[in-house]
Amino acid sequence: MAFEFKTITPQPMSSYIGAEIQGVDVTQCSDEQFAELKKAFVDYGIIAIREQNLTPEQHVEFAQRWGDININRFFKPSDQHPLIAEVRKEPHQKMNIGAIWHTDHSYDLAPALGSILYAKEIPPVGGDTLFNSMHAAWLTLSDGMKETLSGLRAMHSSRHVFGVLTPDAFPDIEGRITNAHEAKQDAVHNLIIKHPDSGKEILYVNPQFTVGIEGWNKDESDALLGFLYNHAKKPEFSCRLRWAEGTLAIWDNRSTWHCALNDYQGHRRLMHRITLEGVKLEGSAEPALAEAS
Repeated sequence: MAFEFKTITPQPMSSYIGAEIQGVDVTQCSDEQFAELKKAFVDYGIIAIREQNLTPEQHVEFAQRWGDININRFFKPSDQHPLIAEVRKEPHQKMNIGAIWHTDHSYDLAPALGSILYAKEIPPVGGDTLFNSMHAAWLTLSDGMKETLSGLRAMHSSRHVFGVLTPDAFPDIEGRITNAHEAKQDAVHNLIIKHPDSGKEILYVNPQFTVGIEGWNKDESDALLGFLYNHAKKPEFSCRLRWAEGTLAIWDNRSTWHCALNDYQGHRRLMHRITLEGVKLEGSAEPALAEAS
């Protein structure tokens, strides 16, 4: 029997992923309504709550209802609150943040539960974000491929992304991405994970932070990962979030990919992001432990 929402009305954004929710003020959520928001988050992977008017303190308070906050190591913190990271692009800058399909913090041993992104300033056109369902990607693989992936683990790292994003190498990111010396995170996760809340099976690799398959050489890894990436990028697994000022989006980093479109040159885009701490996934390990297991 399908769950019946009583205090919210999620409007699906596509067949597999995403829902918009109107008429909710996240600063005034009852316990029942908040529980239904969490249910929608797990069911849809990403929920967009429109027409919010949040102070930084209210943004933090809402995030803390979900769990502990993971202070991002690499994004510049907001001047208004140290627990909030800025996702910003100025009119003169060409490079945006998040343009490659990815899953936030997959390089951590306990990957982030989710992210809460609040739209502060939006360009007049463009700047949308695409989301893809990694449960749908797993669901539509052949039985033979599912059997092949079962038991395999992939290596994830922050080093090749944030470790090289220095102002000297990429002047366009100056003031937006920092602490390249702290990009030392490595983790090994199962290619197929079981979602901690829904129990659904999820394809857990991504083009930005996954660096190879454990025990396979580079050519073998690249071939299989390339196939999986092309499969998971299929538009039928996706939804497109068109931002408006005051939109609050909450997405599940265990079950989705996302990609920020860079189609608003000459305009400013400013978002405030809070990342939520997650839990260690079954089968996950640090690389040294993975080699010994």
